Amino acid sequence: DMTRVFSFKLSRDSSARVFPESGSNAPFHPASHHGNSEENILEFSKINRYHFSMLPYLLERPKERTEGDQTLLDKTMVLWGSPMGDPNVHNHVRVPFLVAGGANGQLDGNLHLKAPTGTPLANVMLTLLHKLGMDDMDSFGDSTGDLAI
Repeated sequence: DMTRVFSFKLSRDSSARVFPESGSNAPFHPASHHGNSEENILEFSKINRYHFSMLPYLLERPKERTEGDQTLLDKTMVLWGSPMGDPNVHNHVRVPFLVAGGANGQLDGNLHLKAPTGTPLANVMLTLLHKLGMDDMDSFGDSTGDLAI
């Protein structure tokens, strides 16, 4: 019980799974290749909106549970996001994601950051690892340093 880590992946990014609950009958991966068509982008947006609407459910459970004088969410770092900035062309630049939870007091919350153009996503990951106490890590992937939070 010294380390509690889990990963939850909704599905494979190349999946042709359909999420009818989203209001779209388009398969996920084919919908992501929208061809810059406004109609197709709006259709893909329905799927993404549905996926994002599941986040409160994921966060409610740890928020309802307490450990000592804090909620489990206060002690947790949840990273929610996408591996693609523009899935139409498999672009990994400007990848959207959010971080929730308090990480044992290391994250304040209610903060929106936009990294300077060209900042490697790995800088964010390195910073989050440091927030989790892994200060002995000097780099992560192609990181060039921490991201100021």
